[in-house]
Amino acid sequence: MNAQDTQDTQDTQDTQDAEEPLLPRSRLANERLHALIPGGAHTYAKGDDQYPENLAPVISHGRGAHVWDIDGNRYIEYGSGLRSVSLGHAHPRVIEAVRRELGRGSNFVRPSIVEAEAAERFLATVPTAEMVKFAKNGSDATTAAVRLARAVTGRPRAAICADHPFFSVDDWFIGATPMSAGIPAATSDLTVAFPYGDLAATAELLTRYENEVACLILEPATHTEPPTGYLAGLRELADRHGCVLIFDEMITGFRWSEAGAQGLYGVVPDLSTFGKALGNGFAVSALAGRRDLMERGGLRHSGDRVFLLSTTHGAETHSLAAAMAVQATYAEEGVTAQLHSLGERLAAGVRDAAAGMGVGDHIVVRGRASNLVFATLDENRQPSQQYRTLFLRRLLMGGVLAPSFVVSSALDDADIDHTVDVVAQACAVYRKALDAADPTPWLAGRPVKPVFRRLA
Repeated sequence: MNAQDTQDTQDTQDTQDAEEPLLPRSRLANERLHALIPGGAHTYAKGDDQYPENLAPVISHGRGAHVWDIDGNRYIEYGSGLRSVSLGHAHPRVIEAVRRELGRGSNFVRPSIVEAEAAERFLATVPTAEMVKFAKNGSDATTAAVRLARAVTGRPRAAICADHPFFSVDDWFIGATPMSAGIPAATSDLTVAFPYGDLAATAELLTRYENEVACLILEPATHTEPPTGYLAGLRELADRHGCVLIFDEMITGFRWSEAGAQGLYGVVPDLSTFGKALGNGFAVSALAGRRDLMERGGLRHSGDRVFLLSTTHGAETHSLAAAMAVQATYAEEGVTAQLHSLGERLAAGVRDAAAGMGVGDHIVVRGRASNLVFATLDENRQPSQQYRTLFLRRLLMGGVLAPSFVVSSALDDADIDHTVDVVAQACAVYRKALDAADPTPWLAGRPVKPVFRRLA
């Protein structure tokens, strides 16, 4: 056997030696899910097209930083509940608060006193806001913010940050994505976009659509920190052009600081929306902001009423109890600092492992330590779904479920150490694929796909 034959044999061995988790029940369950639910999941980002072929586990239960699939495999989980479960699954303090309220009834024909208590707690946590209204999901909150901005300004257009991936399931946003089927052009045309970090381009947009833009809506930060003076510059532009500044704090809320990015960076929006970490997995979101704006959706004014938020289940007492327990836990246990510390340890370990295997320029960890994501780059250092597939597959084979590296406070040092070990093993295979300039032999099926795409 010559040297090339030996290498070919070794490469084949690499694709077979490491054991994939056995998922016969998950595969059958995925078929059931697709037969009953469009897309096989209630969130596109949870779809099995986001995972390597035949390696999309269906979850049985979770505790802390771990989840078990219905086949009995255990995983260390990152990005828990799409960043919503920041304290870990089945957190005792949150579960106890929910259990206490469930025994008292969850929904009534008049407001519960819990609604006042939850609002007081939230406004103490986010003191830059003056009023708050709760809902069940982030889309309702962001859409209400845009509707309110249009009502108070009398302007039709919403300006979204083009560099941020998601704001709402509603037409005003989805019409601006590749999945715009079913949305009239007249609706899509009312949404315009500005680039993150570029004040000059935003000023040009506002001048081009002078007196037409009702609001600027953006995530104040994502995988990059805002450039110095950027958020304050947006605040000044919004004031100068008479539009409403909206911060989408679905992700930054609690992970950047208990009061969100606005609390960390000291720039106060007119309106802001919170969710995800607010309920630690329970369904609760919030629209908060200036009293004079929020009250337009209330009864104590003489102007036209705005249909702000009115949801049957928006103030279920058990979800509001969960939110209060989450906020108390963050404040008393310093959870935000814990998330940053865990993320810093994980990021350092992954970067060292990637560098040690010669792929430090190809597996790139980005973002604030409390909200880490990773990029998978090909031999030309371009983003690659094929290499992402390879990487995800190897992580799953090592018992790590990680569509991102977003941490929860339930992780411990042993979890981080194991994750780094699995990443190192994945990086060794990644290096072989780069050397071959073809990851296909290591994919074992079709590559994972982007969430937003025109064709299924």
